[in-house]
Amino acid sequence: MEVIMNDFDFYKSESIADAVEKISNHTDSRFIAGGTNLIDLLKYNLLRVSSLVDVNSIKNQSVTEKDGLVLLNAFATNAETAYHPIIEQRYPLLSKAILAGASAQIRNMATNGGNLLQRTRCYYFYDANTPCNKREPGSGCSAINGYNRNLAILGTSEHCIAIFPSDMCVALSALNATVCVTGSEGERRIPFSAFHRLPDDTPELDNNLLPNELITSIELPAKGFEKNYSYLKLRDRNSYAFALVSVATAMELENDTIKEIRIALGGVASKPWRVQEAEDFLQEKAPTRENFSLAAEIILQDAKGFEFNTFKIELAKRAIIRNCLMALNPSSQLPGAQPSA
Repeated sequence: MEVIMNDFDFYKSESIADAVEKISNHTDSRFIAGGTNLIDLLKYNLLRVSSLVDVNSIKNQSVTEKDGLVLLNAFATNAETAYHPIIEQRYPLLSKAILAGASAQIRNMATNGGNLLQRTRCYYFYDANTPCNKREPGSGCSAINGYNRNLAILGTSEHCIAIFPSDMCVALSALNATVCVTGSEGERRIPFSAFHRLPDDTPELDNNLLPNELITSIELPAKGFEKNYSYLKLRDRNSYAFALVSVATAMELENDTIKEIRIALGGVASKPWRVQEAEDFLQEKAPTRENFSLAAEIILQDAKGFEFNTFKIELAKRAIIRNCLMALNPSSQLPGAQPSA
């Protein structure tokens, strides 16, 4: 097989405006910060670029407070964010989810903005010798009739069953975060639920960013659910593995009644998965195993398994129940602790 060197120009930017201008002036360009996924794509010849625009010099404070909200700098690393006192104290669910991802070395390099933009880890996406609609639209999906053990059971289409691999984004979904972006047409704020896309007929589009837009920050609402929360990641091994199923639960209790609850799933779809019907069902109910079980049935009611991943449907239901019970007592998340019924 002939291998052609991926020759590209490299630019450093000192400001958001400069970065947007540079990438707008060059076709087939990409922003680069940590590069923990982008470099893989280049090495595997899955992506070819004419230039890279380095945005690392733009970084300011990793976390800032403004008008009761908290802003995560998009260029700060995952590690800086997870260990920041504001995040640990006000948004422990987010801290826990970030620390469940990848390895310490990668978290020291990977950035918040890049976490939102990482590509699927579907085996067939990374094998350039196999058809993949996400990599080459119209070529077909090898995963549907292939080895699909770690792939999607919700939100799939006949064109793609890939999953989105982020842990951080599952927590951001549960927290109702907002993605702040800047492009050649100005600034935009995108609700987190509207940022990532389902495959439908355009599986090659992972998100709703416009061409040349740069993620600048991620906005967290004032409510962080610091009293009752839990993040559970089920995977084949405890280190450096992507989730088969993950669950972020954020809960507000009052007099042994659920006043508000958010349940987001990872590892099951091409975006973090939430079902409002299930959350509405639990509101004003007792936080019992029975009620959490009924909610899990609602969340997975449209799930569809494929040859090797049907087990994920039952696994996801059990993970939801377990994680909701763990959220009742966050100290139960210590190693060796068991959630009470």
